[in-house]
Amino acid sequence: MLGLAFVVYHHAYIASSPCYSANSKEEQVLVCSINITERPTLNDPVLIEGLPGIGFVANIAALHLIRELNAKRFAEIVSGSFQDFAVTTEGGGARSPINELYFVKREGPGRDLIIWYGNTQALTTFGQYELCGKVLDIVQELGCRFVVSIGGFKKDQVQTVPGLYSAATDLETSKEALDMGTKIMVGHVFGIAGLLIGLARLRNLKGYALLVDTLGMYPDANATRYALSLLDKGLNLKVDLSRLDASAEETKRILDSLGLIRNLAEEKKKEEQQMRWFI
Repeated sequence: MLGLAFVVYHHAYIASSPCYSANSKEEQVLVCSINITERPTLNDPVLIEGLPGIGFVANIAALHLIRELNAKRFAEIVSGSFQDFAVTTEGGGARSPINELYFVKREGPGRDLIIWYGNTQALTTFGQYELCGKVLDIVQELGCRFVVSIGGFKKDQVQTVPGLYSAATDLETSKEALDMGTKIMVGHVFGIAGLLIGLARLRNLKGYALLVDTLGMYPDANATRYALSLLDKGLNLKVDLSRLDASAEETKRILDSLGLIRNLAEEKKKEEQQMRWFI
C-alpha cells in the first residue's frame, strides 16, 4: 500500500511518501525537500543532468559548465534517500549529500540552460523516481521541453577515442543524436541517466542520454571531454575545455571526501558491490 501527500510552499516543495510493509505496521517516510531561491525567466531551456555515475563523466561535465558559463544556483534539493551522513570540513563545518539546480541565460537566439548538479544520486528506487519527478516538475514550470542526461559506459578497455552512444525519447531525437556521431545504445541505462529520459518521454518531453566509454569509477576527464564536445554539437555551447582537468580534480576532491571514489583495483575486487545508480 502506498500513499502520497504533497505540501507546497512559495519557495519550497516537500513531497512525503509513507511506505507500508505488508508484514509490518511500521511506516517509513521518505522526504524530498526542494528549496527554490529564485524563479528565473528562461528561453526554452534545456535541462542537462550531471550527477555522479561511472567515470563521474556527468559530474565533471556539469561542474565545468557551471564554472565556464557562470551558472547561477536557484534551487537546492535534499532527500531522505540520500546517504545518511555529513562530512566535516577543515573549517569545522559540515557538508551533506545534496543536489542543486543552476541556470544559464545565453546571449543570442540559443536556448538557455538548466544544469542539475550534485554529489549523489538517490540510493533507492523510490528515491530515484521521486527525485527525478520533482526536478522535472520544476524545470517544466520554467518552460523546459528538452532534457539531456550524461553517463559513463563501463568498459574493461577503452580506446584513446572512446565510443559514444545515445538513447533517446523518440525516433526524431534519436536521429539528431546519431547525426552528432553517436551509436545506438543497446541494453540497460541504469540510474538517473536512464530514468530521466524514460520519465521525460512519459511527460511528452524530448531528449537523449549521451554515454561515453570509460574504465570505471575514477573521474575520467578524457571521457568527459568527448561528452562535452558532443554536447557542443547539439547545443552550440562554445565551452572552453582547456580547464577541464581542473574540474576533474575538483570533482575527485569533493567526491573523495564523501567516500565515493574507489580506485580501479578495488573496483575489480568489489564489482558486485557497486551502487545500483552507477551507470
